[in-house]
Amino acid sequence: MSTDQPRTARQARSPAPGALLLCRAAPEGVAPAARLLREDMLLAPAGEGWSVLVPEGRPWLDGDEPVDRVLTGWATALAVGAPWPVLALWWDADRAGYTLAAGFRRPVGYVWLRNGTPAGEDEAMRTFAARLGLDPVLDMQSLDALTRPDSEADATARMRGLIAVLTRAGVSLPDGLAPGESADRLRDATRDQPHIRLIEWSGWRDAFRAELDAVDGGRLGALLPWAGGPRARALALTQIATGVPLTVWGLRRHSPGWVVAGAVLLAHGTLGLAACTTVRPLD
Repeated sequence: MSTDQPRTARQARSPAPGALLLCRAAPEGVAPAARLLREDMLLAPAGEGWSVLVPEGRPWLDGDEPVDRVLTGWATALAVGAPWPVLALWWDADRAGYTLAAGFRRPVGYVWLRNGTPAGEDEAMRTFAARLGLDPVLDMQSLDALTRPDSEADATARMRGLIAVLTRAGVSLPDGLAPGESADRLRDATRDQPHIRLIEWSGWRDAFRAELDAVDGGRLGALLPWAGGPRARALALTQIATGVPLTVWGLRRHSPGWVVAGAVLLAHGTLGLAACTTVRPLD
């Protein structure tokens, strides 16, 4: 009994899990893709050319799925259907870290233990900087410092250091969106921001209609399968071929984040293939 009491007290003092999704695109470009995640989120500007999505946190608060796995699936799902990278920032009682997803490339991430001990690979930081186009000298010096032992920097401080580097790439998080805060506090802080919008899941039909509206507006038309042609059809088939096993793997692992990633790939591929067939019917 005496052993369990201190453990319970430590858990009570532990920070609640929280997460943010940073997208390198304006909110109007992020909203159509975010609807496909089937999760209610708040969307706000986060600097010039950046947006932030603040999820409710239900998958990791109501289930057994850890926040890092859910966020990795979401970031992957957003990135494969968009021409911009997605950076997931997450933290829980034991760790904090990030995952960067860009297109079909393998996501890259880094983790710090609660006391700030680095638990990632240096190469991940270099890949992270290269994919975001960060300064290879000044920014890399700051990122390298985050991979070295520092007894005075816990996981929250490490995340703040990462965000400080991102500010030089244009990121400016709204007031109140800080590492270590719970999902509820993050949402409360976001609601106080101007130009905020709520992203709600209203069914596949409305999500596809939003995707089509974005393409028709000309911002994504040249980059997605609606443009037609062999390359567009090949991309659609690749999305379907990747989405099927990813969805099955997510279902077997009871991982909602990866199930959503697979579902989004299937949705994009199926819709893209249908559009290609309409533009250029198969023989």
